[in-house]
Amino acid sequence: MYMSKMKSPETIDDYIARFPGNLQTILQSIRATVRKAAPEAKETIKYGMPTFVFHGNLVHFAAFKKHIGFYPAPRGIEEFKKEVARYGASKSTLQFPLDEPMPLTFIRKYVKFRVKRSTITDY
Repeated sequence: MYMSKMKSPETIDDYIARFPGNLQTILQSIRATVRKAAPEAKETIKYGMPTFVFHGNLVHFAAFKKHIGFYPAPRGIEEFKKEVARYGASKSTLQFPLDEPMPLTFIRKYVKFRVKRSTITDY
């Protein structure tokens, strides 16, 4: 992560506060997007990064030097293959470049999908 030598943060606020203002703005926008898409999800820190939990891990995200890592958990990217192809999609990781606008519409859509899936099945 961008500031990986620091002690693990206790809250998402602690995590975001570690970064420069422009990156804080990006991280807060992702956080707000996830909150709005999954208002019943709980915020926590897992693996040293912001995590939203709803019937298990919903999504994680983290700041890096040149991108935001977005970690859909446990899976679900297959349904969005075309939309995520440009973000270096793997089974469990997306990389959103910092020099491009954050794909907040996609994040909202994906989180809503995950919420719906997590209430339907234990997938």
